[in-house]
Amino acid sequence: MKAESAVPTVPIFGIRVSKVDMAATVAYLTEAVHTRIPHQVITANPIMVMAALEDPAYMEIMKSAELVVPDGTGVVWAANYCKEPVTERVAGFDLLHELMQQGEKYGWKIYLLGSTPEVIQETAERLQLQYPRVIIAGYHDGYFGPESDDEIIAGIVKTNPDLLFVARGADSQEPWIAKHKSKLGVPIMMGVGGSFDVISGKSKRAPKVFRKMRIEWLYRLLKEPTRYKRMLALPKFALKVVREKDKVTKV
Repeated sequence: MKAESAVPTVPIFGIRVSKVDMAATVAYLTEAVHTRIPHQVITANPIMVMAALEDPAYMEIMKSAELVVPDGTGVVWAANYCKEPVTERVAGFDLLHELMQQGEKYGWKIYLLGSTPEVIQETAERLQLQYPRVIIAGYHDGYFGPESDDEIIAGIVKTNPDLLFVARGADSQEPWIAKHKSKLGVPIMMGVGGSFDVISGKSKRAPKVFRKMRIEWLYRLLKEPTRYKRMLALPKFALKVVREKDKVTKV
C-alpha cells in the first residue's frame, strides 16, 4: 500500500510530496501504526530533491517512500509557484513531537537510532520526561557500519516499536531505512536529521522569528558557515523550478 493512494500529493520533479497539513499527516500516520503497515516517512527539502536529481539511486529511495512531507520551505514554495499548492509546511522536528504526543495518548513504543552515544542517551531521557506514557523501547548511537546492520536491526525488531526515528543525516538515514525497511517492519520509520541534537540540548533550533519568516536555513548557515556548499543547492533548486516551471509537477 502506497501513501499516495490515501494522501493527495503533488509531484516535484517526480517525487510525490504530500499536500495535506500537519493534523491530517498525523492522523494518517496514526492509522498506519494501528494497521501495522510499514511506512518510510521522508521529510523533503530542496537539498534532498537536488541530490535525488543527481543520483538515480537516491531518487528511487525518494519515490519508493510511503510518505514524503514538505519539510523545506523551498518545496512548499515550488508547489505554490507551480499552482499545485500544499496546505502547509510539515517540519520534521514538529512532526516528531506530534507523533510523540500520539504515542503519549496510545502508549506507543519508540526506538531511537543515531547521533553520538551521549546525545542519544540524553535525547531518550528528555523525551521520556516529556512524554512519560511513551515507552522508549530502545536506542543506539549512529556510529556503526554495514557489518553491524544485522545486529542493529535484530535489536530493533526485538523491541517491536511503533515508531523508529533515525538521525544519521539525510545522505545516509534515508538509504539505510529504505534498504532495511522490509526487515524492520516498523509502522513508522522516519529520518530526523539533527533533531536529536536539538532535543538533547546540544544545539538550538532556529528562533521563532526565523521560522516565521521561513528562513531557518539562514540561521543554520549563520551558526555553521561550513554548510555553505550544501546550501548552494537552494538557489540551484529555485532557478531550476523557475526555468522548468511547466515540467516541475509533471509525472
